[in-house]
Amino acid sequence: MAGSDDVKDTARVKETFYDKWVKAHGIPVVSGYGVEDLNTVRVEPWTRKGGKGAFVILRGGEGMSDAYVCEIPPGGSLKPQRHLFEETIYILSGSGATSMWWNGREKQTFEWHAGSLFAPPLNVWHQHFNGQGDKPVRYLAITDAPLMLNLIHNHDFVFNNDFAFTDRYQGEEDYFNAAKGKLLPGKLWDSNFVPDIRSIKTYDYKERGAGGTTVNFEMSSNIMASHISEFPVGTYKKAHRHGPGTHVVLLNGEGFSLMWPEDEPKVKVPWRTGSLLVPPGHWWHQHLNVGSTPARYLAVHMRSNKFPIKPDTRASEDRKTGGNQIEYEDQDPEIEKEYQAELNKRGLTSKMGVFFQKK
Repeated sequence: MAGSDDVKDTARVKETFYDKWVKAHGIPVVSGYGVEDLNTVRVEPWTRKGGKGAFVILRGGEGMSDAYVCEIPPGGSLKPQRHLFEETIYILSGSGATSMWWNGREKQTFEWHAGSLFAPPLNVWHQHFNGQGDKPVRYLAITDAPLMLNLIHNHDFVFNNDFAFTDRYQGEEDYFNAAKGKLLPGKLWDSNFVPDIRSIKTYDYKERGAGGTTVNFEMSSNIMASHISEFPVGTYKKAHRHGPGTHVVLLNGEGFSLMWPEDEPKVKVPWRTGSLLVPPGHWWHQHLNVGSTPARYLAVHMRSNKFPIKPDTRASEDRKTGGNQIEYEDQDPEIEKEYQAELNKRGLTSKMGVFFQKK
């Protein structure tokens, strides 16, 4: 029979390989359900990167994905990096350039600015440069480092591996050429670099309701994909659910999100331009716009259509027919009441009446 000390040890939460890796960096770690403003997250010197940074490890990541905020010093650069985990990079502020290369191959360099989105190909060397001499650059990266580090649990294999994924990247001259971008079926913008996702055109997405629009991105042949969603003033999206790890970055607007497990109390997360939230896996969540402009966000997730790793979650189909979406007429009536109360505080009016069907 196990003694009392053995029982305590069994109940104790154990650190993962990833947890220990994070702790070893000695930089701030932000936790919780969301971050109010990524632009004001406290960053500290980060030896591995050569700049300043902070990990953003929110509850909804659940060991699948994480994020970090990194600053490049004025007129400076970060250290060259390569690694066996994917990352999607969104430039929060500033302008600069990134060089990418294989060992012994010519470097490719492209410029970016606030609003740009790109993804370094897997295990390719890359280095970021600040093109401004008077202020730092700040960017957000969403990665699947928790999954890969815990799966492999070997630092050298992840960070010092010479394997070249030639099926993903062969040093093509136009690989990061934004002018080559084109729209493919499925509202998919085919490009490995988007200069400004804050203004890129979005397309009708009636399935999610309330006049919303969307556009999808799959970059660098990654499993990690993303999409933009925009919805009008005075509206909100239908509640839906899916697996863990979807990082939602607010590009524009003001509002709040409600998140809840089945038949449990709701968690309210306010947001504005620059906020980040991550709904926990299989929690219902609903995004509500209470601002005076359309709300637009970027959602980064491990749900590639090109390289699917699990069945479709049917997140845009009615739960009454086996999907994972709650239609407006079936939602908790308190949601509309709370929404109207928030609009009243701002002198705005709900436009949701036309979207409710009569039973």
